Amino acid sequence: MNSERDRPFGELPGALVEEVLDQTKDLSQKLLTDFKQLQALRQQGREKLSQQEMLRRAADLPYPTIPTTCAVDGSYAIERLLISDLAVGAAVAVEGLTPPSETRHWPEPCYQVWVAIEPHRAETSTILRALVMGMELKLAEQAPHELVFLDGSLTTPLIYFNQALNQTQSSPQLHTTIQFLQSFQETLAAYHTVLTSPRTDRAWIAVPKYTTKREIGEKLGWPSNHDDRAILSFLLEAGEYTAPLPLEQPSEPWHLNLEPLPSEKKPTAEDLAEEIISALGQLQVIYYRPQNAIPALRLEMSRAVAENRARLAIVLQGVNHQCRTPAILEPYPLYMADRMVKHLSKAIPTFRQVISQNMAEAYEGNIHEVFIGLHGYRTESGL
Repeated sequence: MNSERDRPFGELPGALVEEVLDQTKDLSQKLLTDFKQLQALRQQGREKLSQQEMLRRAADLPYPTIPTTCAVDGSYAIERLLISDLAVGAAVAVEGLTPPSETRHWPEPCYQVWVAIEPHRAETSTILRALVMGMELKLAEQAPHELVFLDGSLTTPLIYFNQALNQTQSSPQLHTTIQFLQSFQETLAAYHTVLTSPRTDRAWIAVPKYTTKREIGEKLGWPSNHDDRAILSFLLEAGEYTAPLPLEQPSEPWHLNLEPLPSEKKPTAEDLAEEIISALGQLQVIYYRPQNAIPALRLEMSRAVAENRARLAIVLQGVNHQCRTPAILEPYPLYMADRMVKHLSKAIPTFRQVISQNMAEAYEGNIHEVFIGLHGYRTESGL
């Protein structure tokens, strides 16, 4: 039997497919023009980086031992059932490749998980997403490794937290809301640790896959139709990185709406929020290309790490050691963590089936009502 992967156009009208294929010819020409523009920019761009003393080599840094590494990622899924919503969120931490002489910290991946039956509310996904983000931060803070990778930008948690806090007031009855608010102070403490990297034997590094940031492009006057990562993937050679630059700040100051928190938790949360906002303003970013087969990686980190040559050397050594396979275009543990959590939404129908069977065994009415009530018609997922 042919799978959907073998028949990608199986359910589409033939005329529609033909028209899309015709239009791809123009798109291919547009992309070819973009590639030529980047290629022409290569020599000039490298010269500008050198003139500004922004082009550096990892080999010029102290040579550290290979650090132990792990990566954290999370995902959530909501199965919209007829009578309720099944909300599931999970965060996992996966250990990276270790040298033959090193012992592993974890025999298997660590995780945190949340499962709840919720009434139909549009706010559930936003609050659940923020709860999962908090799980990721707490796993990252607790990791015993020297280098901890996080998926996405270091600024993303604050955005998700604000969105969730604004919606908790309209959905205070949700189990997910209650859990999010109860654990939020602990979440803020973990976020502060990740942003500041206060311990000299630990570093937390964010590695966004997709970015529109142009800190370097704005500084050097590069074409505005390409972000920094795209251009630097053509400019940098293996082992080269850019000098640390302050992370691009928003047009309006960072803020965190703590009004929905219980009154007894507000004082500590307000102190943490103030320190978090200060730390966000001091974040640094570099681009590093560990191998020729891998595009430039955007690395976001605290200023304490970026401005310390020894700590920065450990970061680049760890990234380089975890990017040894051309087929994986990001550090290995990030790739594995992403693969694991992305299967959460695929497992939701099985979880629903188990719930249905358990209910059917105990339900005293017509068993047909159980399967009707737990009929799932849409699954939402994210992160």
